[in-house]
Amino acid sequence: MTTTASPGLDRAAKRRQMHLDYVSRIDQLCATDPGARVALRAGLRQNIDARSTFAMNRHIARWLPVNASDTTQRAYFTVAAMIASRPRSVAEDEPSTEEAEGGAADGAEEAEPEPADEPQRPERWGTSLGTAFAEAVAEAPGRDHEMRESAAESRLNMLTRQSAGGIHRCLPPSVLYLRQLDVPVDWAQLLADLIDWPDRSGRIARRWLQDYYRRRHHDKDRSDGDDSPE
Repeated sequence: MTTTASPGLDRAAKRRQMHLDYVSRIDQLCATDPGARVALRAGLRQNIDARSTFAMNRHIARWLPVNASDTTQRAYFTVAAMIASRPRSVAEDEPSTEEAEGGAADGAEEAEPEPADEPQRPERWGTSLGTAFAEAVAEAPGRDHEMRESAAESRLNMLTRQSAGGIHRCLPPSVLYLRQLDVPVDWAQLLADLIDWPDRSGRIARRWLQDYYRRRHHDKDRSDGDDSPE
């Protein structure tokens, strides 16, 4: 008997890929075009009908889904503005797409690719904002500062209580603080969550909180295990 993947899951994978393509393009644009970065950054915490966001359309319009609702468009605008507003040190330290995917350095031999056992299943979901907050609290090698646990919980709980409009105003300061701490943010998943927020904010908020506490309990259990006598 032949089985096929769930159509719903296939749609989720395609949606995820579309969001990944978008944030990758915006990320590359901000790294290579200072003028575009300024235009996108001007839309931070702004309504999409505000004049300050008009210049963003030049860089975003082609990536918007056909007949996208105002809710969807605002999510695209907000994520682009946050990517453009990340700290300069982060933007400069992160490798560009060409650097990450380029060939071997001059004079170095290219390693032969290893044969793949099976084709990878398409990714359908990314890392939630709750996991990013937990990562900010965790101690990490090379990081000078981390977020206090009380501050992480306070920020996260505040975000989960926001309305459809409020989330776009309150999210950027917290996300940009995460980036200042060198905590990776899954922009594609955040884009999906913002699009769905008006209809599924309760479910999304629950996932953020559960992912946060699940990661924190894991980190504490691991720390307790490291401290135990042999």
